[in-house]
Amino acid sequence: MKYILSSIITMMIFMTFGCAIETQTENQGSKVETSSTKENVGKEMSVHFIDVGQGDSILIQSPEGKNMLIDGGKKDAGKQVVSYLKSQGVDKLDYVIATHPDADHIGGLLSVLNSISVKNFVDSGRVHTSQTYEEMLELIGDKKVPFIVPVKGDTIPLDSTMEINVLNAGENSNDNNEASIVLKVQYGKISFLLTGDADIGVENSMLNQYYLESTFLKAGHHGSDTSTSEAFIRAVKPKVTILSYGKDNSYGHPQKEVVNRIKNIKSQVYATAEVGNIIVKTNGVDYTISTQNSPDEQIEETAVTITPVVISSKNVQEEIVGITNAGNKTVNLKDWKLVSIEGNQVYTFPNNNLSAGKTIYITSGQHAKEGQGYIKWNKGQMWKNDGDQARLVNEKGEIVSEVE
Repeated sequence: MKYILSSIITMMIFMTFGCAIETQTENQGSKVETSSTKENVGKEMSVHFIDVGQGDSILIQSPEGKNMLIDGGKKDAGKQVVSYLKSQGVDKLDYVIATHPDADHIGGLLSVLNSISVKNFVDSGRVHTSQTYEEMLELIGDKKVPFIVPVKGDTIPLDSTMEINVLNAGENSNDNNEASIVLKVQYGKISFLLTGDADIGVENSMLNQYYLESTFLKAGHHGSDTSTSEAFIRAVKPKVTILSYGKDNSYGHPQKEVVNRIKNIKSQVYATAEVGNIIVKTNGVDYTISTQNSPDEQIEETAVTITPVVISSKNVQEEIVGITNAGNKTVNLKDWKLVSIEGNQVYTFPNNNLSAGKTIYITSGQHAKEGQGYIKWNKGQMWKNDGDQARLVNEKGEIVSEVE
């Protein structure tokens, strides 16, 4: 009877109210590039990884002042989540996302639904028989909140300056974790891959479909070894990885091998169990990370500058590679290196200044050019015509851009 009740409530809510997700045709047979740099970056957005113990809860505040909450931790964390939202000035949520129906993700949403106005509710579509899930559906129905079940390829129109793409959703999944809604959030050059409890099977599916490289990764399933495979973490290449779990939890999260995988790719690791709430603020080019054990106690803040200089074009037949400064400040390229990976050919930049918004072209081969934005590497063939990866490395030896 409980299963039937949940199914009926889900069907009634979805048929009556589901409407506020934009559906896109999925590109079959090739990886989908889901992100692009918007031109009107500059305003600040923030992503808050709320410390709810053994569970997940993430608040996104957009540049246009819109609010999205992804999960709410366990039921006993609900009041804490509501308190945190109010401390951030949130009195209305434009979207609430329940990544999947496990209690450590949806329990706290009961308090949220009872305390804060919710404009749209997005659910994985995976029906569960638990009392918590039924209570959540009944609250959504009573409050007449639009209920949406997305599919892969949908976008969530939270803010016109951002892109939020659904990379996984699981109405027909075999278990709750497999059903996890996975989101890639892009603002300018900064991106967040938020994976819920998605398992390695879901990761493998996404590897074959999407371009996953992201600035931030919220590691799946609290650092369990059922997620964050070697292939996945190397494809995402996160500069920062967030682990959300409870201190001294009985599950042994995070697993040591998972943490080692993350550290092996030199990703910076932040864990809610160790530092409390984790707040990322970004203007689409740079970001800061701060941590709080309480709303009034800020214990760490790190400012990070993401170099906006990228390889913007590459023509191995013509032997021309474009380097663009997509930021708003001049960048000095002294001792930077452009590397032709196949032959390990290296061009070292002299004391060049690349102005904001400008592109220079590094040329080689018989028709190498020089002057008026062109720099001659040499007259030799530096790039293999059948394909050659290009890599841009800054003066510290850090890889800042790569193009296949």
